[in-house]
Amino acid sequence: MTHFILESSVFKNGEKIPRKYGYKAENINPPLKISGIPRTAKSLALIMDDPDAMGAVGKIWVHWIIWNIDPNISEIKENSIPSGSIQGKTDFGEIGYGGPAPPDKEHAYIFKLYALDNKLNLNEGATKTDVEKSMKNHILTETRLIGKYSP
Repeated sequence: MTHFILESSVFKNGEKIPRKYGYKAENINPPLKISGIPRTAKSLALIMDDPDAMGAVGKIWVHWIIWNIDPNISEIKENSIPSGSIQGKTDFGEIGYGGPAPPDKEHAYIFKLYALDNKLNLNEGATKTDVEKSMKNHILTETRLIGKYSP
């Protein structure tokens, strides 16, 4: 069995996300490489959030939600989304990627990638809750990539 892996060419798991990907900088998504996608996957979904925001703002802050990603791709290029995929609304109240913007100290940002046995029937602007409900009982496997970012 192959391992489902999410990596980035600009930061390693557990290391610092380069400044330019921050919300107050260029606010573009980092490039992500995907490997080991199960052959039975019909789509991929990605959720990027910040559990460390709990202390500062009282909730896990959602930075990026994207679903119906073609399971035949091997990367999400910098500052772009795969064709045919759909993006949801972040806690910035915007659709699309919202980069790291910790208000207090270094936070860990978690990119969670899910391989699904179906496509999600959700419209652009759906929330993380909508996506998680839709994915329930359809997750074949998941993987994660963690990056750190300081104010």
